[in-house]
Amino acid sequence: MLELLFLLLPVAAGYGWVMGRNSVRQAQRKQSSILSKHYYKGLNFLLSDQPDKAVDTLIKMINVNTDTVETHIAMGNFFRHRGEIDRAIRVHQNLVSRDELSATQRETALKELGLDYYQAGFLERAENAFLKLLSSDKHRSAAQSQLFSIYQTTKEWDKAIELAEGAVASFSDVDIIKPRLAHFYCELAQKEIESGKESDALQRLQKAVKVDDQAVRPWLLLAQNAVEHNEYDEANQYLEEVAKRDKTFISEAVNKMLDIAEETNDWASMARFLETYWQPCGSSILANTRLLSSEQSKTEATDYLVEQLRKHPTMKGFKALMDLYINLEGENISTESLSLLKSLVEKQIAMRPKYRCQSCGFSGRKLYWLCPSCKKWGVVTPIKGLDGE
Repeated sequence: MLELLFLLLPVAAGYGWVMGRNSVRQAQRKQSSILSKHYYKGLNFLLSDQPDKAVDTLIKMINVNTDTVETHIAMGNFFRHRGEIDRAIRVHQNLVSRDELSATQRETALKELGLDYYQAGFLERAENAFLKLLSSDKHRSAAQSQLFSIYQTTKEWDKAIELAEGAVASFSDVDIIKPRLAHFYCELAQKEIESGKESDALQRLQKAVKVDDQAVRPWLLLAQNAVEHNEYDEANQYLEEVAKRDKTFISEAVNKMLDIAEETNDWASMARFLETYWQPCGSSILANTRLLSSEQSKTEATDYLVEQLRKHPTMKGFKALMDLYINLEGENISTESLSLLKSLVEKQIAMRPKYRCQSCGFSGRKLYWLCPSCKKWGVVTPIKGLDGE
């Protein structure tokens, strides 16, 4: 009897293996049948121009688990890139709501959902999504970048400053964040000046100076504020700080200093500035021409300008030269012809852009500290050459 029992054991094991295999096959056939049913149902919805129902069917077809999360994310991204934001949101929302996802997978899905919201214009929802990712090691930098974009769009400079200050305090991308923070301070300062909160604005500008020692924008704003209060000596000092930090913006400083000299008739500060920070640009040459005209004679100023225009021809320089010719007395020059030529040059100058973005090439007549095209800070500079400086 015992021997018979031992003989039956292999038979029982074999029977169990066969039955188990058949059970697995039945489950696979059942799953395949379900998938096939959902597949043809979804295909029918697509052919019937019912994409929303097709998406629902596709979501049911691919069960969410740790192995299919990437598939769902890719599907949602595909919809977003096609401009079908509502479907992308549904796919990514479905992922975020699942309990079976790991923390890393849920953060990735949340990041994609935030991008969906941002592209759809739901900025408050996008902000909430990215704020939750600030504690994520993997997605913190991307979340910061997106939040900065949101706050720049909505002009919520207080929130932008708070976020940037937190990043600087945690030593996160300090070299990138500090220049951006300085611009945020300046934006808020300009807003406060318009609201009559001058004391608060000056504090913001001082913070901008401290956080980025290479920034020129706060010094220009400080100089402008000093001029409005007739504090011309202080204004000239602020403008010298601009020249010390970035010679690219010397033209901006020179033009403001020239206005001060015209107002006060104090050309000594202008002369010292030009001697110390000379740069062969149109504004510097014209300022020096005006200095010669004031301190010496219009004839010497004209000769100087002609010589400089041979080396550095600019439309602004030609216009200034015509001004000098028109105002010269006792010269055999057709004033009417020169006046006509001057007006034509003025029209040409008015049509030309004054500033160009060094990153994307955007150009315009206004100095934008945040490029309207590529959304980068501090990359728009004065144009050099015949049409510029």
